[in-house]
Amino acid sequence: MKKAIVDRAGLNQNAELPFELRISDFENGMQDVYDFFHDVNEMLLGKGLQRLDDMTRPAAMSGMISDMITASLARFSRSLVPNDFFNGHPDLVVRGRYANNSIASGKDGVEIKSTRKAGGAVDTHGAREQWMCVFVYEVDTETEPTSAREPMRFTEVYLGHVVEADFRSNARSTEKGTRTATLHKDGIAKLRKSWIYRIESRVEKQRTANKTRKS
Repeated sequence: MKKAIVDRAGLNQNAELPFELRISDFENGMQDVYDFFHDVNEMLLGKGLQRLDDMTRPAAMSGMISDMITASLARFSRSLVPNDFFNGHPDLVVRGRYANNSIASGKDGVEIKSTRKAGGAVDTHGAREQWMCVFVYEVDTETEPTSAREPMRFTEVYLGHVVEADFRSNARSTEKGTRTATLHKDGIAKLRKSWIYRIESRVEKQRTANKTRKS
């Protein structure tokens, strides 16, 4: 079974990072997630079961990856720890900045998001000034047999400082629905300038291969 490895050539060694973060923190955090998925999927396939990637719904997968990245970055970071406030913002806070490292809504830290959407546009629970970190990942759901599928991989990582004016509000799907906000065109362009990791996705590789064949 294939195991994903962080492509060091895709890391932006010149990225300007806040809160004493290092590029190695992100490399180690992503590899932590890769190691977990490899170990779990190897066990599941050995029992004749589906890979975790295949049995988990996209929304649940994104939430799980966000939580794993939050925990891993906190483990490797010199100054950030998980926000102990349930559903508090941001996910990672500066150690000792808030009582018991717990705050309902703070500014000193990093909010972690993950999505399958290329480019990093992701819904948030509200427009606010924050350090936002978005991990874009891909899952192979097409290759057959399933045992030959490519492992889950991160293809993009962005970390930038955004403000309330960088967001657009999304319409509620129902009267009781929770209002969300997403970075607008200029806001997402601002975030993409602050990239940490970028590699060619599986879809992009396939497009390149198809063009090569046609030429």
